[in-house]
Amino acid sequence: MTQSLQGRSVVVTGGSKGIGKGIARVFAQAGAKVAIVARHGEQAEAAAREIGHGAFGLAGDVTSLQSMEAVMKEAAARSGGIDVLCANAGIFPPAKLEDMSSEEWDLVVDTNLKGTFHSVKAAVPYLKTSDQGRIVLTSSITGPVTGYPGWTHYGATKAGQLGFMRTACIELAKYGITVNAVMPGNIITEGLAGMGEEYQRSMAASIPLKKLGTVEDIGHAALYFASKEAGYVTGQTIIVDGGQILPESLEALASA
Repeated sequence: MTQSLQGRSVVVTGGSKGIGKGIARVFAQAGAKVAIVARHGEQAEAAAREIGHGAFGLAGDVTSLQSMEAVMKEAAARSGGIDVLCANAGIFPPAKLEDMSSEEWDLVVDTNLKGTFHSVKAAVPYLKTSDQGRIVLTSSITGPVTGYPGWTHYGATKAGQLGFMRTACIELAKYGITVNAVMPGNIITEGLAGMGEEYQRSMAASIPLKKLGTVEDIGHAALYFASKEAGYVTGQTIIVDGGQILPESLEALASA
């Protein structure tokens, strides 16, 4: 499977840290030419240096269509086109519904949902010329399947991405472009590591596999969707959560 990504041009938005950097690393190790996009160019370049394998960083803001059009143009120029877009950029600042302002809501929607639209729209002209055009969205179990206090805005955007995907894949099928989504559960990232070991242990206790996922776990799921072997798979999702959504309660796990 990894051989079909050798030499392919991949753009990863929100790729300077967390899940995005994990996705970028997996693709780079598979031999792809990876463009890491982040709002701050120096952070994107630092991530690219850390990953190596010819990865490079680009500054881009997914809330701006003009910015994403410029990013895709530069990525295509440097890599000879674009074969894969991993639309990963997203934010999740917590705010309870009763306290949330319209501005806080708009910031998350503009980044997570409109940012997905901007990234895909800007990439499509280049993906159309590829013989292996792939779009992989980073959604979440939160919103489409589960809920979490403080994340009504985040959950709405992640559910919205799947609605976007199901029509986008129909519209883009005539170009041979597939559109799929990875839905992560609890994944170890820089932010989660800062919460401390006890917090991580308590989260792992609610997962059947009794451990949190890694950013590379998400990267490998994205790699499958981007592969030649997944060419007949579109409009689909993969939940990567160690079985987190399956138990009805902690008691269900205790009696297993």
